[in-house]
Amino acid sequence: MSDAQAQIKETVDGNDVVLFMKGTSEMPQCGFSSRVAGVLNYMEVEYQDVNVLADEEIRQGIKDFSDWPTIPQLYVKGEFVGGCDIITEMTLSGELDTLLETNGVAFNKDAADKIRESNA
Repeated sequence: MSDAQAQIKETVDGNDVVLFMKGTSEMPQCGFSSRVAGVLNYMEVEYQDVNVLADEEIRQGIKDFSDWPTIPQLYVKGEFVGGCDIITEMTLSGELDTLLETNGVAFNKDAADKIRESNA
């Protein structure tokens, strides 16, 4: 296992929710990362953000780690959940709420409901 792979595994295993993204939670550097971070921020989910633009080995390493070609990538309790399209769909369907609840991750249910109401 490469150093990048070991670092990724440690980050994923050591945090309940991790978002590998372009930029940071406060300053996303692409629209897809901004969308996922925006959902998590709005729903008040505590998560570790990892800026893949800061380290090329992590940027490629996360794609190899998940066998998923794009960024952002969301992990909950060590499991890969998906990228922007999947997280958007899960948010709108309520599946993200269920996933977070099942895994004991705190979030603002009213905010999640408001996202769905706004997109109905």
